[in-house]
Amino acid sequence: MKKNISLLLAVFVASSVFATAATADAIKGQKYYNKNLKECEKDGIKNASVFTGRNDRDAWSEMKENDKIVNQWKELCPSAAKKFDKMKKKDIEDLADFCWQYASDGDFPTGKD
Repeated sequence: MKKNISLLLAVFVASSVFATAATADAIKGQKYYNKNLKECEKDGIKNASVFTGRNDRDAWSEMKENDKIVNQWKELCPSAAKKFDKMKKKDIEDLADFCWQYASDGDFPTGKD
């Protein structure tokens, strides 16, 4: 009985660690947006919630899988097209995860957006 409880507790702790790691990229993506994409305000996108809410999770996933997500970002925010072209692969991944996490059918962003 004591082994079962210990094992269950270990599984619970491990799963909570993995859940935090899974959203870490979305958090980095939000930070990237807030720091680097202020130009999007010129295109009518007043904050990150509006940017990510332009598509649902399925659409963001499909664009990411088909390597069309950067083109979508350029359509949403043409003022920052040069910044999108210069993004590192890791930044693209993080911003894509952020878009998926807070898509129109996703979670609500927390913190400053």
